[in-house]
Amino acid sequence: MGNNGDSVLEMYLYETNTLLEQLDNIMLTAEQADTLSQDDVNEIFRIMHTLKGSAAMMEFEPLMTIAHRIEDLFYLIREGSMDIIPEKDRPQLFDMLFQSIDYFRSEVSKIENGEPLSQNIDSFLSAINTFIDKIKGESQASESQSGQAPAAPADESADGAQAGAAGRYSLRIFLDEGCGMENLRAFMVVSDVKDRCQDFTYEPEDLENNSDLSAQIAEKGFVMHFSSEADRKGAIEVASGLGFVKTYETFETAETVQPAETTQPAAEALSSASASKAATPVQEKQPAPSKPAGAGAQANPSHVGANHQVKQSLISVNLSKLDQLMAVVGEIVITEAMVTASPDLKNLDGIRLDNFNKSARQLRKLTDELQDISMSLRMVPVSSTFQKMRRIVRDMGQKLGRRARLTIIGEDTEIDKTIVDAISDPIMHIVRNSMDHGIEENEQDRIAAGKDPEGEIILSARNTGSEVIIQIEDDGMGVDYDKTLQKAIRQGLANPDTEYSNREIINFLMMPGFSTNTEVTEFSGRGVGMDVVKKNVEAVGGTVIMTSEQGKGSCTTLKIPLTTAIMDGMEVSVGDSIFTIPIQNIRQSFKATDEDIIHDAAEGEMINRMDNFYPVLRLYELYGLEPKAASTADGIFVWVETGEVSYCLFVDELLGEQQVVIKPLPAYLNNFGIKDAGIVGCTILGDGNISLILEASSLLGPAMGY
Repeated sequence: MGNNGDSVLEMYLYETNTLLEQLDNIMLTAEQADTLSQDDVNEIFRIMHTLKGSAAMMEFEPLMTIAHRIEDLFYLIREGSMDIIPEKDRPQLFDMLFQSIDYFRSEVSKIENGEPLSQNIDSFLSAINTFIDKIKGESQASESQSGQAPAAPADESADGAQAGAAGRYSLRIFLDEGCGMENLRAFMVVSDVKDRCQDFTYEPEDLENNSDLSAQIAEKGFVMHFSSEADRKGAIEVASGLGFVKTYETFETAETVQPAETTQPAAEALSSASASKAATPVQEKQPAPSKPAGAGAQANPSHVGANHQVKQSLISVNLSKLDQLMAVVGEIVITEAMVTASPDLKNLDGIRLDNFNKSARQLRKLTDELQDISMSLRMVPVSSTFQKMRRIVRDMGQKLGRRARLTIIGEDTEIDKTIVDAISDPIMHIVRNSMDHGIEENEQDRIAAGKDPEGEIILSARNTGSEVIIQIEDDGMGVDYDKTLQKAIRQGLANPDTEYSNREIINFLMMPGFSTNTEVTEFSGRGVGMDVVKKNVEAVGGTVIMTSEQGKGSCTTLKIPLTTAIMDGMEVSVGDSIFTIPIQNIRQSFKATDEDIIHDAAEGEMINRMDNFYPVLRLYELYGLEPKAASTADGIFVWVETGEVSYCLFVDELLGEQQVVIKPLPAYLNNFGIKDAGIVGCTILGDGNISLILEASSLLGPAMGY
């Protein structure tokens, strides 16, 4: 049970987090429009109903209670439309929903960390109840005219449906494999259908209390019988909106089933079905089509097939399994290199190995494809991270009294899942900085500066092929360079007698403990700022660049490698050592002589390429090696460029391009500052040798003495 329990909990957490994200997006859009559309109301009702049912299934009592009361509130709104909420009360409704999202998120986080749930929900519950009473009071008149007071149907036992007349229009519903607690999920479907249609029967009975039915429902599904085609269509629409419903099939029973006979096994119901019972099950995870879904299932087989494909196209996989896959693919890449570069082959001089070479090329092609596919499995769009920032801009705007909008560009850009997780916090921190330090406090100041009274923060992502560039830009005040420098001098980070460029001054913002806020607020001023952003981004091999123009705004650019496991590298030799330079950083390689090199008093050796002068870095000098290239003309230069750094690396020779698996260096080597020396890892070559992987961006620092 332990293992099964874990998988059910995982499914619950995944479902709940997905629903909360949907809810957040609905609410942010609704708040802008200052109203909820009927579709929004239905969707929120459905989400709360699912959250309630899932929480009840997992026995998370407080979550179930809150979801239940909000579901009741939206039942009222659904019955009477948004008109029953006066304009003045809408901000309160939106705030309450945002509070409920935050409440669910904090509780889910506790569940994920194995902490006990908070039982103290009384004040929040009473606030919801007060609001419900207020709405009921204001809509009492219309209720008395219609002669029926709304009450959430979920409170009633769905067994009440059994009293209605059974019908001959039947619907069999199948649930997702392994969704767990099938009897309760079936009961949730029945409850939802009961909101829409009172007159139906279902089997098996006693779904709510009989967990023994789970296995039967998992295998054979469960059946509902309706008295009209219209009711069945309505039920299909309801069921298709539930995430755990996999497929359904419709059939007509030969004669009307009496209530007393509803306990017959589902198999018997099918045996008496008409010819239409063989209709292919239709995937209904997607919203129901506007035409009758049952008719579509039979009349348009190609449509059915297309729908079915949609179902099969998504699967959630534990990230640790993908890590294992990447590790195995990495070993395959190394082994392939070991086979094709085996020393035994070198002893076969003069023997033609045409078949072997052909097979080796095919093997290389397949390992490349395998690597690309396994990498792409880990790639996820940054949209979910970006969308969360809308909520931060909204909350901070309300608390700080500033108007700002978030513009998102390129949210479909994909990066490695582990990197998405690592940069979520840095992006949040920079967006908060833009709201707190960037956007002006007073709208009049913005108008006086010729700006839109509403501030704008632009969050963009683009893929350059080798890296993803994420930019967070605002049109606020920008960085006050003089104040920043004075603060840096006071904190002992800068020398008062030294001239600093704007770029050097802005880099002080990324120093540990540096904060430009003079007072501590809930958002900033504690000295935990851009240094944390820099640290987190560098941990995944990325870089942070800040630019700002005073009075115009600021821009923070994060450059993140697409993946950190396998890369294409150029092998170079210096003396007896082999180094790997990432292919993405190499512009070109060329030969040169001593005459081509200029000696600059300040910069050292320089070389001219394409009308620009670049520093020359001799790798043997940097690492104290004995080179085999006796003179400059004997070696070769590799022109390396990364970010804003460009220089020419002098090595003995190029050994060729190789796909390499990045292996981390032992942790104890960090005590000797190996990362500061421009080495980020190592790789095993085909002949068993170790090659050190160079980081182009940090090589120039130690060489130039900074």
